[in-house]
Amino acid sequence: MTFPRHRGLTEQAAQAAVDSACRMLRLPTIRRQFGELADTATREQMTYLGFLAELLMAECDDRARRRSERRIKATAFPRDKSLREYDFDANPHIDPAVIHTLAACEWVKKGQPLCLIGDSGTGKSHLLIALGTEAAMKGFRVRYTLATKLVNELVEAADDKQLSKTIARYGRVDLLCIDELGYMELDRRGAELLFQVLTEREEKASVAIASNESFGGWTKTFTDPRLCAAIVDRLTFGGNIIETGTESYRLAQTRARVEQRTAG
Repeated sequence: MTFPRHRGLTEQAAQAAVDSACRMLRLPTIRRQFGELADTATREQMTYLGFLAELLMAECDDRARRRSERRIKATAFPRDKSLREYDFDANPHIDPAVIHTLAACEWVKKGQPLCLIGDSGTGKSHLLIALGTEAAMKGFRVRYTLATKLVNELVEAADDKQLSKTIARYGRVDLLCIDELGYMELDRRGAELLFQVLTEREEKASVAIASNESFGGWTKTFTDPRLCAAIVDRLTFGGNIIETGTESYRLAQTRARVEQRTAG
């Protein structure tokens, strides 16, 4: 397709030409916003160069936003959680400065592990998802899974002779978030398969886990003591350990709401 190059384009023809060009060049943001930005440019007496810069920056910003949204969607997080929503005042065990340092994602860049340890309702999963979201927004490939779901997937892959392919797929992400590790006992085969995933990622790519058990209680999940020790070593060497405590602020919030209704 060719476009007319003479100066006599009517306003309507110019708009149609811009629309067609944007479709051809795949510039959806400029296509949507050029009319509004053109009005702004006229009103603020922008130079041609300034107007062009505004158009291109709008396209770049929107592309970055869409990429970020795609990365967050690819994480398979079960729900949206952000650090802004986390109530640090309700959990004195959590140092906000430490969490916001982790949100910079240098540990992901370095391939270091992260362990969030604490009882139910203390905000482990919230922090796991929120920090994973921060990583995705910064351009890292992130994947979330429940520990039992991951192990079941690995067992099925092994039965179908697809284990190497599955482990390689999990090995390609920059950050693997494993939630609810320690809630259920794993048989030796499942534990060994999980160990293979951790070994594949060791010192190359980050693993973040959330567990309701302290490391001393992991022998209930990984019943082989030597394998348990090896898994703990993989998840703690050179990494960050955040203890979220034992008091459920989720339960405390529920009680507070009940008390408010009763008082009202």
